[in-house]
Amino acid sequence: MAVVIRLSKMGRKGEARYRLVVTEKRTRRDGKPIEILGWFEKTIKGNKSEINKDRYNYWISQGAQPSATVGKIINQ
Repeated sequence: MAVVIRLSKMGRKGEARYRLVVTEKRTRRDGKPIEILGWFEKTIKGNKSEINKDRYNYWISQGAQPSATVGKIINQ
């Protein structure tokens, strides 16, 4: 089972709100996640986020691969 950390889109049409989720590689983008790690919101004034770094590091240690976008968000 390949596990990835990626963004899942939430909110209304035209709004950039996402959840950081741990899910299996083959599931849908908005399918049921294994675990929710936090959220990310892109606004005109800047980006807002709340991410549980301990759980993120745990999943990385277990072999989960973050998507390119999640990698950029974490390194900000």
